[in-house]
Amino acid sequence: MPPGRFVGARGPGCHGGLRALAGHREGWWMDGVKVLGVETSCDETACAVVEDGRHLLGNVVASQAKLHQRFGGVVPEIASRRHLEMLLPVLDQALAEAGVSLRDIEAVAVTPGPGLIGALLVGLAAAKALAWALDVPLVPVHHLEAHVYAAFLDYPHLEPPLLALVVSGGHTDFLWMPSHGCMELKGRSLDDAAGEAFDKVGRLLGLPYPGGPHVEALARDGQPTIPFPRAWLEGTLDFSFSGLKTAVAVYLRRHQEAYRAADVAASFQAAVAEVLAGKAARACSTLGATRLVLAGGVAANAAVRESVRSRCEEAGVELYVPRPALCTDNAAMVAAAGYFAWREGRRAGLDLNASPGLTLEAVGPG
Repeated sequence: MPPGRFVGARGPGCHGGLRALAGHREGWWMDGVKVLGVETSCDETACAVVEDGRHLLGNVVASQAKLHQRFGGVVPEIASRRHLEMLLPVLDQALAEAGVSLRDIEAVAVTPGPGLIGALLVGLAAAKALAWALDVPLVPVHHLEAHVYAAFLDYPHLEPPLLALVVSGGHTDFLWMPSHGCMELKGRSLDDAAGEAFDKVGRLLGLPYPGGPHVEALARDGQPTIPFPRAWLEGTLDFSFSGLKTAVAVYLRRHQEAYRAADVAASFQAAVAEVLAGKAARACSTLGATRLVLAGGVAANAAVRESVRSRCEEAGVELYVPRPALCTDNAAMVAAAGYFAWREGRRAGLDLNASPGLTLEAVGPG
């Protein structure tokens, strides 16, 4: 760390950190800090370099989708082994793309969870080795937290407070972010996540893995004429998509071959988009949010984006959606979140372990 760079310690609660120190002008310490992000939580091997939490310098993702396609889903052991093979080449490529060397890195951010335990361990081991060798801080970043910070890369002037709806294969969660270093879970899926439902419906329709993009492509040729159910879970900000998935399965079984797959896909997608958009509008009203971040893999779905955008316009809520490449798993979002966590004083020791079911609270404030 360069001489004179003040780091500071995180205070208790959600209002400590550097910004709480009297006499320090907002942004004075953001002077070209380059953070290396490492992401291996599932089946993408990713490394990225981000400067000052908002400027993306290099971002490389090696997808394993084709490798797992014949199995209809991610095989954890295969994913872990491929991470071992790909991580160093991906790291080299990300540094080259950023035009920096490891000597320019001032912190290493990594996802210790949630995710697949074997996959997480590969990225975590690499990040710890790099932090130790470079003598820089190791910064743990929760995977959901990282998805929210993807928006800060495409919208450099975005600031909290904000509400985030993270929609992916493993999560459909509302996260309230009153300030940097403070993120609170306000609602979640009680069963299948929206992305998981997309993949399962894709499988029911005989589409390749991952099902989400193929369902979306098929839906473009269909009409949303089938009245699949919407689970609103009135009075809560929680979600449920297992009933919708089951309704699709029952419909296909009852109609055998007498159905248009494109109409099924369009009707299913419309149901998911309507619930996500409706609940997002309700959450913003309930929490008094005027900014909404839509993130996660399902946020790359055009129908979902448009539905949420329409409801936000009606409600007078500003919507921020990262570009599709930053919605799916990547290390740029980890590095961006890592910068703000570093700025707030979050650090981890070399005894940091992977946690498949990691909670936001377990990562710690800041």
